[in-house]
Amino acid sequence: MVYLKSIIFPNADREFDFILGIKRTCYDSYYPFKILSKHDLNRLDFEPVTILYGSNGCGKTTALNVIAEKIKVRRDSVYNRSNFFHDYVDLCEIHTDMDIPADSRVITSDDVFDYMLNIRNLNEGIDKKRENLFDEYLEVKYSHFQLKSIEDYDQLKRVNSSRRKTQSKFVRSELMDNVREYSNGESAFIYFTQKIGENGLYLLDEPENSLSVKRQIELVRFLEESARFFGCQFIISTHSPFLLSMKGARIYNLDSDPVTVERWTELEQVRTYYDFFKEHEREF
Repeated sequence: MVYLKSIIFPNADREFDFILGIKRTCYDSYYPFKILSKHDLNRLDFEPVTILYGSNGCGKTTALNVIAEKIKVRRDSVYNRSNFFHDYVDLCEIHTDMDIPADSRVITSDDVFDYMLNIRNLNEGIDKKRENLFDEYLEVKYSHFQLKSIEDYDQLKRVNSSRRKTQSKFVRSELMDNVREYSNGESAFIYFTQKIGENGLYLLDEPENSLSVKRQIELVRFLEESARFFGCQFIISTHSPFLLSMKGARIYNLDSDPVTVERWTELEQVRTYYDFFKEHEREF
C-alpha cells in the first residue's frame, strides 16, 4: 500500500531566497535548511517500503522528521525543532492519492528507550511499595486499634484483613504484580509489534537500535508481512544490512552526491560486512 507517494524538499535556490529574506542575522543555525540540499536531495518517491540509508549526519533522520511533521502523524518523543523547522516544512510539498491513515505514527529510538525505562521504573515503584506493605502488615496486625468514628472504618478493614491473611496474601491483595521485564532486545521488538497495526503509514528511525541480529531479522519479517498482507507503508532510516535487505525496498543512498537509488548490495556499509566475512571465510 502507498499512502504517501512523494515529497519535494526546497532546493538550494529556494533555501537561499528564504534565508536572504530573514531580517535578523543573529542565528547560529538555520537547521534544517542546508542539510538535505547539501547532497541535492530534492525529491523522494515512495514505495510500500522506502529506506533512507546513510552514515551519521547525512540527514536521514532530518528527512524523516520533516516528512512526519508535514503529514502530521503521531509521535511520542520530542525532537529537534529549531527556529526555522516549521518554515522549512511549509516549503515542502507532498503528493498523496488518499488520506494518511489516522493510526500512522513515527517511531524513534527514544520512544523505544522510554518504553523500556517506564517498565523498569514501574517495577521499581512496585518493589518499593511491596517492602512498605510488608512493614505495614506487621504494624497493622499487631496494633491495638479501636474504632472510634466512621472515619476509622477503612483502617478497621485493613486491620481485619491483616489478621485473616498471611503476610504474602495481604501484600498480594494490596499490590499489582510486576510488569514482566524482557531483555532490551525483546522489549524493543515487542514495542514495534504493539505500535504497528494494520493499514497505516509508519516512519521508523533506526529501528535496529537495541535489537540483536536475530531480533533484527524477526523485525524484517514482521515489517515485510505488514507491508505485503496488512496494508502498511514504511519509511525507514537505517544503516542495518538486515533491514536494508527488505524485499522490494526502494533505497536512497544519502551518502552519495547527488542522492541516488541503489541496490542494498551496492551500499558501502553492506560491502564492508561482505568483505570482512569473505576475508575470514575459511574460519567458518
